[in-house]
Amino acid sequence: MAFPTAVNDQITDAVTQANVQVLGDAAAASMGALYQATAQALALAAQNATDQQQLGTSLAQAVTTRAIATLLGAAASKS
Repeated sequence: MAFPTAVNDQITDAVTQANVQVLGDAAAASMGALYQATAQALALAAQNATDQQQLGTSLAQAVTTRAIATLLGAAASKS
């Protein structure tokens, strides 16, 4: 307990306990925020990887289509 004051001892104890609880909860809250930020960053990285894979597939399909069209055009001109 602190030095004797004009304030009731129960009030000073309640305020002290509340302050200690805030300090005790700060570490857990900061770790929660860290985990949440890490999870969001990893999810965004996975989404970007999926988008890039889809774009690569679309590009490969377009190149294949163009190559086949060129081959068929060359075959048709020889006939």
